[in-house]
Amino acid sequence: MKLGVRISLDVGTVRIGVAKCDAEGLLATPLTNVAAGPSALQQVADLVSEHDAVCVYIGKPVSLSGNDTSSTNLAIDFARNLSSLLVDSSTIVRLIDERLSTVSAQRGLREAGRNTKQSRDAIDQAAAVVILEHALDAERHSDGFVGEEVMG
Repeated sequence: MKLGVRISLDVGTVRIGVAKCDAEGLLATPLTNVAAGPSALQQVADLVSEHDAVCVYIGKPVSLSGNDTSSTNLAIDFARNLSSLLVDSSTIVRLIDERLSTVSAQRGLREAGRNTKQSRDAIDQAAAVVILEHALDAERHSDGFVGEEVMG
């Protein structure tokens, strides 16, 4: 497994949940939320630079049947735009299947005693953690980064 911080994103229409891991890829933790909108792309690029990330994993939401949805297109467009913005860095952007990541995040927060209304902001970060944990687990069983590489 290549050393370096990885960042993951759960891209939504209201906010983007952000998580990161340590350089050894052992522990994924929530980082922040970024409000969706015109400045979101630059804010995420700044986080990538600030944490010197080697890879950004963006959750690719597909339906349970494997079909693309409007959320899929939103994530793909964000990934392409981020990749274009990071073209001068060595950071790569990859899409990774995120089916049920938000459901898993909601369940975990509910089990911790938080209801959905109390957890709205935390759900997006927790979903990003689930996405990153999935990616890190897959990386441990492969020769490198996983998911679909995105070119801007």
